[in-house]
Amino acid sequence: MLELGGIIILGILAQWFAWKFKIPAILPLLLIGLLVGPISAEFLSEDGTKWIEPVWNGTEGLFAGKNLYFFVSLSISIILFEGGLTLKLKEIKSVGPLVITKLITLGSFITFAGAGIAAHYIFNLSWEISLLFSALIIVTGPTVITPILRNIPLKKDVSAILKWEGILIDPIGALVAVLVFEFISVGAGEEYTKTALVEFGKIVLFGSTFGFTFAHALNFAINKKWIPHYLLNVFALASVLGVFILSDSFSHESGLLAVVVMGMVLGNSNSTYIKELLYFKESLSILLISILFILLSANMNMEDLWLIYNWKTAILFAIVVFVIRPLGVFLSTRKSNLSINEKLFISWVGPRGIVAAGIASLFGITLVYKGVEGAEYITPLVFMIVLGTVLLNATTARLFARITGVFLEKSNGILIVGASEVSQLIGDYLKKNNRHVVLIDSNQTNIAKAKEKGLEALTTDIYSDTLEDNIELNDIGFLMALTGSADINKYAIHKFKDHFGENGSFRLVTEEEKNDPTNNPKEGLFSHTDDFALLTRTAQDYPTINEVPIIDRSHYKRLIKQTIDNKNTIPIFLKDKKGELSIISSHSKDIDKTDSGFTLVYLGKPIDLEETPVKE
Repeated sequence: MLELGGIIILGILAQWFAWKFKIPAILPLLLIGLLVGPISAEFLSEDGTKWIEPVWNGTEGLFAGKNLYFFVSLSISIILFEGGLTLKLKEIKSVGPLVITKLITLGSFITFAGAGIAAHYIFNLSWEISLLFSALIIVTGPTVITPILRNIPLKKDVSAILKWEGILIDPIGALVAVLVFEFISVGAGEEYTKTALVEFGKIVLFGSTFGFTFAHALNFAINKKWIPHYLLNVFALASVLGVFILSDSFSHESGLLAVVVMGMVLGNSNSTYIKELLYFKESLSILLISILFILLSANMNMEDLWLIYNWKTAILFAIVVFVIRPLGVFLSTRKSNLSINEKLFISWVGPRGIVAAGIASLFGITLVYKGVEGAEYITPLVFMIVLGTVLLNATTARLFARITGVFLEKSNGILIVGASEVSQLIGDYLKKNNRHVVLIDSNQTNIAKAKEKGLEALTTDIYSDTLEDNIELNDIGFLMALTGSADINKYAIHKFKDHFGENGSFRLVTEEEKNDPTNNPKEGLFSHTDDFALLTRTAQDYPTINEVPIIDRSHYKRLIKQTIDNKNTIPIFLKDKKGELSIISSHSKDIDKTDSGFTLVYLGKPIDLEETPVKE
């Protein structure tokens, strides 16, 4: 009981530590596991026992006998199912992109072939084991990419490529690794005869068929309301485990393929419950991962670590990181619009993740049990690549971004909270003036209308923590809260001003503040008379954004006075001589900055210039 409770406590503490210091969770998890496992046995325990002993003498320990294998198998099946849920075919099309498509196809093949050849000749491993190793290290994954890039403001194209490569390659890499492993399992102990190939075909057939069929069956049952809402998540969990076990019983080792396919099919359905199911699976995966990786690294012995403690390991790591990854990136991005420096940075950031380490342990345990020669190298070699790449990227990515020039010294992007008609008008104007603008709203109708106008818009609940993990928002430095709720506007400023509003955080004034000119908040937007109701009415009556040149400071004062007197005109931006926009605040001192060559940008009824003569 002490060991099991200790694993859970240490795992969650490791997750918290990773969140606090913005590093990939896999790093503290594996280090803790090594500390309480082989390191404690070798250097800290007087009697040479581990602080946490998953299996001891085969028949003793926390997971004696084959219990460790069963637990790891079921855990990995859930993690792979979640990975399958994240693979959206429509997102591959929308992201576009030939660059990302090539990275997850051509880039994966180069990694698979290159790392396999390197492992074969450096460690003198069989081709089967070498290719299994290379298949396992194809996977990067969002869980390791996101924490590394979260606080590095990058050019939008670069962050988007790294984000989508991590998301899309996760299930694809897992699928390749599963297929290679199953091919090895079929041929283990015998020649790769026609019978062995038939067995492999059965694995692919049963795995894909069971996954496809039961995904549609579960989808049908949920859509028909045959499953009550409160049982939805746990029923889906039971279904995943059931499909894994059932497929495995028909064709041994086909279960992992079945759950990957099941996740992919469900993830690409149009059902409304998918997002809720994904949230549940993410929470469950966090718990399983926390337990799993402490357990797996603790289960390793010093003999496993000494096995790769030599110059060959350093050579293999260097080839994977400094030769194969850049080769895959440069060939995949050939003829793209990316600069050499952007390609270099993408080549540098390629940490391997949780799926790679988890599947490696499972496959390593399985093949060692079967007596496959060289199988004992799988787990330590993959763990070495995972730890090495995560440590390298976590410590050097920011510096390398500066060296290559992809680091944004100033974050000029604008986040608009609320995607109403007013926000869409303002967002469209900003986009036309070459500013990165993102609209967020929990109202899907508003988001859909914004996207129809070509704006970048996200359906997001500002009370959740998901927005801060979006690495594509790293260039956001301004925040505008434009919702009809004063409470939401104030909350958005309070929560996101440090993360997204480092250059300025603004919100609409409330009705009470509007009626009391002395109570003019520093973060107020536009003027102290412009609340959401006035903005909405103005946008409906005069849905245009206009510009008027400013002659001098006194002219600017008269223009502002006219917009205040005229309830159908609202000043929103100042444009300087270089075309740079600055947000007008109700507490603004920009009056002292304006001069000839500036332009006043305003929403609503065109200003009558005869009422604002140049000279009084």
